[in-house]
Amino acid sequence: MNTEELLKIAYQHVAAEGVRDYAATLATLEADPVYELFPVGLRMRGMAAAERYYRHFFDHVAPCFDPDSMVLHGEWPGETGVAIEYTVRYRFPDGRQKPFRILGILTYGSYALTGERVYADEELLRIMFAPIWDEMEPISEG
Repeated sequence: MNTEELLKIAYQHVAAEGVRDYAATLATLEADPVYELFPVGLRMRGMAAAERYYRHFFDHVAPCFDPDSMVLHGEWPGETGVAIEYTVRYRFPDGRQKPFRILGILTYGSYALTGERVYADEELLRIMFAPIWDEMEPISEG
């Protein structure tokens, strides 16, 4: 697939996440996706982990985001993926709200997305990846 087709898949992924469509989101991923979290330096690997992540994200995290306050700061398509920077406001169970800035880089594979690199505050990453947090592996740069 060429870069233009992969960018289209990336936008399908973003749209599917936006409407919490579990099957459509997973359909944009290659068989063994990898999600890398920064600056905490943790990695989630595999479709089973992605399925658990998205089930938790759609059921427990996304409903706590205020869609009316989301701000898109920019997006930058490239040869290996597309970077998207935005701010979301998260509503905690106690009622307080907090904005979080996120930089997500959706990475291209040969026929779909290979995963994502997510740059965000550790507090938000722990909320988003809660059910698999303790199973993630450290990223060793090299």
